[in-house]
Amino acid sequence: MQRRAPQFDLYLITDRRQARGGDLVAVVEQALDGGVKAIQLREKDLSGRELFTLADTLKSLCARHGAQLFINDRIDVALAVDADGVQLGRASMPVGAARELLGERKLIGASTHSLEEALAAEQAGADFVLFGPVYFTPSKAAYGTPQGIEPLRQVVEKISKPVYAIGGIRPENIDAVKQNGARGAALISAVMAAEKPREAARQILRLLRE
Repeated sequence: MQRRAPQFDLYLITDRRQARGGDLVAVVEQALDGGVKAIQLREKDLSGRELFTLADTLKSLCARHGAQLFINDRIDVALAVDADGVQLGRASMPVGAARELLGERKLIGASTHSLEEALAAEQAGADFVLFGPVYFTPSKAAYGTPQGIEPLRQVVEKISKPVYAIGGIRPENIDAVKQNGARGAALISAVMAAEKPREAARQILRLLRE
C-alpha cells in the first residue's frame, strides 16, 4: 500500500501557553479558518487522559476543515483518535517501530537538527522531516545555536523527502526559506501567539505560496 505524501505548506504546532486568551482550541479553529491544513498537537506535560481529550476535540475540528492532525510522540493517542500521523524526535520511538504500529497509511514526520539526522530519518522511512532551528526561537534554544539557511539548503539537496523549516519562522524570513528549497514551514508563535491567528495564518500561507 502506497503511503500518502504531505500536502500542506504550513505545519502549525500547538502551545497552549502561547495561545491568545489561553484558549488553544479557539486559536486552532481560527488558524484552520485561515487555511491551515496541518496541526501538530504538542502538549508534552498533559496526562494521557488530558491529551486524548484534547486530541479528540482537535481531530473533529481538523476533519471539519479538511485538515490533518499529527500527534507529537504519543503513538497511542494518535491511534486512539485516528490521527493522520505522528511527529517523532530524538527521544521518541524509532521511525521503523512506529511504522509497524501505525501501518502504511499514516504519515510520520521526523524532527531533525543535522544533515546526518535527516538522512537517517529518510532511510528509516519518515515521510517528511522538520529541520532546524533555522533561526533563533526560545522553544528550540535547547538544541543550540540556530542552524541558519545554508544547512537547510544542504538537507533539502541531500534528501528526497519534503523538508519543513522550523525555528523562528516569521513572515519576514519565509522568502529565504522558500528560496533554499524548503517544502514549507513549521511554526508555533507566529500564529499561536498572534493577536489575530486567522489573519496571521492567511498571511503566512500567502507568502509560502507566492
